Amino acid sequence: MAEEMKNQNPETCAHNCESCGSAGSCGSNPANLLAENNPFNDIKKVIGVISGKGGVGKSMVTSLLAVNMKRLGYKVGVMDADVTGPSIPKVFGVTEKAMASDAGIFPCRTSTDIETMSVNNLLEDDTDPVVWRGPVIGGAVKQFWTDVLWGELDYLFVDMPPGTGDVALTVFQSLPVDGIIVVTSPQDLVSMIVTKAVKMAAMLDVPVLGVVENMSYLTCPDCGKQINVFGESKLEEIAEKQQLDILGRLPIDPKLAALSDEGKIEHFEGELLLDAVEKIKAL
Repeated sequence: MAEEMKNQNPETCAHNCESCGSAGSCGSNPANLLAENNPFNDIKKVIGVISGKGGVGKSMVTSLLAVNMKRLGYKVGVMDADVTGPSIPKVFGVTEKAMASDAGIFPCRTSTDIETMSVNNLLEDDTDPVVWRGPVIGGAVKQFWTDVLWGELDYLFVDMPPGTGDVALTVFQSLPVDGIIVVTSPQDLVSMIVTKAVKMAAMLDVPVLGVVENMSYLTCPDCGKQINVFGESKLEEIAEKQQLDILGRLPIDPKLAALSDEGKIEHFEGELLLDAVEKIKAL
């Protein structure tokens, strides 16, 4: 195991894939592993949203980014790559099941015409568990790229599962990812997790656009004071250490939570993640 991990380290790579036991999985030449997209598709930019651990709100960030870009007039899609814990259909209120033809699978559209694809659009019952091993899950995510008829999109956002496992590796190696946004929360533990995600992106030569802190604060409804529910944020320290741009801080907002539960995230009001939007537009 130690030798295998050594072989996956770009700093010790001999660049001889024919004799390497990690050939095809180390990311030393990820462009060779890109999956061919459906010939009916024209996707200009692919943006991954990743977190090193669960529960920090990456699906919320993905959804808000997609809605923001749609409001600016762009053609937007969201791929729900969190196969075992899909959230996108619920957040957008998409209950229909995906249809297919000989050409591929049709994505499901939201009320504002954002295209989405999730495993829950394929399951007979949304509550059915997906009891699949890692390679099968990775294969399903890859098929969301190769088999889904996304058509012409300006931006495809990929809502990824937490961690640096099979799905992250599949997305980074199989899709032409133009950049990722790392989602974190104001807790000491998260700084280590962010570092893992950033290092994985560096190993696979995937640009990190910046970091978004979710659940950053709570605004008191009576006095308007900002309360640091999870303690003092370490975001500046983490960003400086990892040389990351801070792309936004999201508050704990019961209204946003309610809109997500009701499948009405497209109805949110206010200006959120504008720095992240500008960074994406500049790609």
